Amino acid sequence: MKKKLIIILVCIVILSALLIGGISFYQKWRIDHAIIKVELKNNLELEVYSKVRLKDLIQSINGKIEKNFEIDTTVLGKKTIEFSYVNEEHIKVPYKFQVEIVDRTPPVISLYHTYSVEIGEDINLSEAFFCGDNYDDHPSCVVEGTYDLYQVGVYPLVYRATDNSGNETVHSFNLNVHEKVPSLGNNSNDTSTTLFEDIVASYKNADTKIGIDVSKWQGDIDFQKVKEAGVEFAFIRVGHQKGIGGEYVLDEKFEQNIKGFNEVGIPVGVYFYTYADSKKEAIKQAKWVLRQIKKGKVTLPIAFDWENFPYYQEFGLSFYHLTEMANAFMDTVSKGKYQGMLYSSKSYLENMWMKTKYPIWLAHYTTRTDYQGSYMIWQLCDDGKVEGISDNAVDIDVLYSKNAKTSLEK
Repeated sequence: MKKKLIIILVCIVILSALLIGGISFYQKWRIDHAIIKVELKNNLELEVYSKVRLKDLIQSINGKIEKNFEIDTTVLGKKTIEFSYVNEEHIKVPYKFQVEIVDRTPPVISLYHTYSVEIGEDINLSEAFFCGDNYDDHPSCVVEGTYDLYQVGVYPLVYRATDNSGNETVHSFNLNVHEKVPSLGNNSNDTSTTLFEDIVASYKNADTKIGIDVSKWQGDIDFQKVKEAGVEFAFIRVGHQKGIGGEYVLDEKFEQNIKGFNEVGIPVGVYFYTYADSKKEAIKQAKWVLRQIKKGKVTLPIAFDWENFPYYQEFGLSFYHLTEMANAFMDTVSKGKYQGMLYSSKSYLENMWMKTKYPIWLAHYTTRTDYQGSYMIWQLCDDGKVEGISDNAVDIDVLYSKNAKTSLEK
């Protein structure tokens, strides 16, 4: 009896295996003989970092695509795209094709038509101007032409930037080598001041709050007077980095400032002035900031403040890697249960920074910004005057609610 039972079980196993194998064979046969009609778009060259989904590349298909995923366009070269779809016979079939990721975006040069230096000035002209690329960390940036930094004169030159894909930007300019001008000391007649109450009158409404951002340069602040003046929020510099690879320094007024604003009930955000040159460094800085702000209550974002564009070539960062570095900082503070934010000026946001999912703190000193991107905060001046701050001027900012428009329609 026991032997019979074993034989029956063995037979069942064999039959099951044959049945499963038969089904698998049948399924394979159906797929191999399925009707596949996929017509691709003519141009399968995709610009690096472009936002492209699978359906954007397909002209027609005899069925329904399972997942319309986004194509990874972050690396140059040929790329195989694989997907599956259910055809008109209700058969799930695989399909693959190739695209090529290319870079047709030329490098960016920032340079006026005349550049002036004093005679004998020790300067490397090729590194004196902004030169950067969307993809290449180290594009070729060279000055062409003859000049003499020890001879007064005007020299017509060309600045040429070339990336590894052969894209090129050329800018003609005049190098003006002039005699040394004797220093007259600090005799600036610029006494312009923007009154805080004037900003309130012009920009305060149901969708906005008016605030300031401060550091040690504003000295000892009378927080009660600042609140009575109508300040609704404040961003405090938590610290700064001492150059590329340098140590992190706590702003000497940070603890005093965060305690003072907290005590009078003014909501606080913070910013870190950084020289980060890698994602690893940016993450390290974010963790340092998170440790410092345990000393107070922070309810507004933590901003990544990177302003090193005048000597950009020293960092060896493409615009993509620059933005990824900032994202790494902001991702880290987000994991710490705070909101990340990117601080930058209008021209750099338009030409160097790539899009990020994090809110923007826009610096644009004007009465009406024409920046077309979205932003959460607008820093509109650096010569502000508010009751309670007597040491130096202060930056004044407008914070927009989530429902406020952030374009020319504001």
